[in-house]
Amino acid sequence: MAGLLHKAFHKGKPRAVALAINSPGGSPVQSSLIGARIRRLATETGVPVYAFCEDVAASGGYWLACSADEIYLDDSSIIGSIGVISASFGFPEMMAKYGIERRVHTAGENKSFGDPFKEQGPEDVARIKELQRAIHQNFITHVKTCRAGRLVDEDLFTGEIWVGQAGIDKGLADGIGHLVPTLKEKFGDKSKFNVLGQKKSFLSRFGLSMADGVLGSVEERAQWARFGM
Repeated sequence: MAGLLHKAFHKGKPRAVALAINSPGGSPVQSSLIGARIRRLATETGVPVYAFCEDVAASGGYWLACSADEIYLDDSSIIGSIGVISASFGFPEMMAKYGIERRVHTAGENKSFGDPFKEQGPEDVARIKELQRAIHQNFITHVKTCRAGRLVDEDLFTGEIWVGQAGIDKGLADGIGHLVPTLKEKFGDKSKFNVLGQKKSFLSRFGLSMADGVLGSVEERAQWARFGM
């Protein structure tokens, strides 16, 4: 995203940069890296940033939206989900049923932590929870910093989601508005829009991207399904 973002802030000396966000979330680190780059470019160039949320801007998607100076929604946009989730499967009983022996050798007693073929003990769960708490606190700090003075309810960080106006009422967004009409209202009817986006490979246009893989596609669908999409 680095080159794309640099072009957005520098090509043709724009008066503003708009982010069209439609994401159920993803890596907290990647969300942080992209969001931080957006803020640095906005500060360096003095160009304001506006986020326009489409179907969903949740979890990592909302992290990115917070990198904008103002956030706009559709009446039916879903936002929020300020929390951390990790999900996996466990197969120890299946392994035992079929007489499969797991052979793992490590240097470091916790190196095989989270192995789905081992029994999950309470110490494993406690360790996962501790990792999640640290990431969750970083997310909370980011939202409170970016939305300072606009949040109206402290009980916003439970992973709850809101639709349209309800998100605005909570201070998570600034108004209902779509990208083109909102920016024309701000900068004039003669405003021109330079649309930038990542190019898709030939195969990915037909849903045949080799990089995704079947499990990756299933996981992505599961993320969208959490929001009824």
